[in-house]
Amino acid sequence: MSMLERLGLKALHQMNPETAHGLALSALNAGLVPGSGPVTSPRLATSLAGLSLPNPVGLAAGFDKNATALDALARSGFGFLEVGGATPRPQPGNPRPRLFRLARDRAIINRFGFNNDGAAAIAARLATRPDTSIVGLNLGANKDSEDRAQDYVTVLETCGPHVDFVTVNVSSPNTENLRDLQGRAALWALLTGVMDARGQMDRPIPVFLKIAPDLTDAEIADIAEVATDSAIDGIVATNTTLARPSLQSHDRLEAGGLSGAPLFEKSARVLARLSQLTEGKLPLIGVGGIGSPEQAYEKIRAGASAVQIYSALVYEGLSLATRVAEGLDALLERDGFATVAEAVGSGRDDWL
Repeated sequence: MSMLERLGLKALHQMNPETAHGLALSALNAGLVPGSGPVTSPRLATSLAGLSLPNPVGLAAGFDKNATALDALARSGFGFLEVGGATPRPQPGNPRPRLFRLARDRAIINRFGFNNDGAAAIAARLATRPDTSIVGLNLGANKDSEDRAQDYVTVLETCGPHVDFVTVNVSSPNTENLRDLQGRAALWALLTGVMDARGQMDRPIPVFLKIAPDLTDAEIADIAEVATDSAIDGIVATNTTLARPSLQSHDRLEAGGLSGAPLFEKSARVLARLSQLTEGKLPLIGVGGIGSPEQAYEKIRAGASAVQIYSALVYEGLSLATRVAEGLDALLERDGFATVAEAVGSGRDDWL
């Protein structure tokens, strides 16, 4: 991390977290955050559900909810980006304050509630995105929707032509009863509708499913079975957790989803279990608590074909993407892996 980035983070941490996040996006758009494009090498280049990635380190959904900083983010070292979550209609989300730094725990709690500009506005921005970057969209449902399953289809139909993949987010803890869609029957109906809509597109794109870490073994097994039978293209494991492990920060009891370092082990175990249940045949994206090359490597060894980061950027800066990708390249070389794909699942049993 450069001295300039270190000073910038220190200044941002003196502000309200949500205000600081907005300023970080403004700084990106103003060109104040340097970047030369995705890190890549023969070892890092990989395929994810047919997408050719320069490296397997992605930006998780939530950082750029409204697709307002795509040009700058495409230059920031990431191998792919995910924006959103987007809902059919704009909505303000939950009342403020709704974002909390847990600095002593290297964690975040948020209860945003799918605040976004709506699918039409986001689609217009996505239509002008850089052609060279891999960009996906996180699909959500309006809080007051009478048919949440249809909401996912609506966002896909509106924005799908302008992205490279979509993620069906049924695991946000901040929209009441949304996680009920992870049940076998509801999930099957939801994914069937989304896949039917995907089949009508001129350019069918990969569909991923993002799940919660707060699932029983039986629920994980149900999800693995439905995901396989529905022929979706992969699973993102995992979203934030409602659990509160041993935390030290002042805001540790705030309501919302916990992300960052305390989520690492829990999400890795869900990831490894999914890899085992799907026999490594379904691409998985590992998310939750990644803040170093070593942790990204652990997720890959647990079964992830790619990883995503977000919360650690609050503490490590945007240069973390480059540092994780370069460090991952060195770890693959150290252990004799010629490609990322060779390392996927190589340490899965350590997490089971």
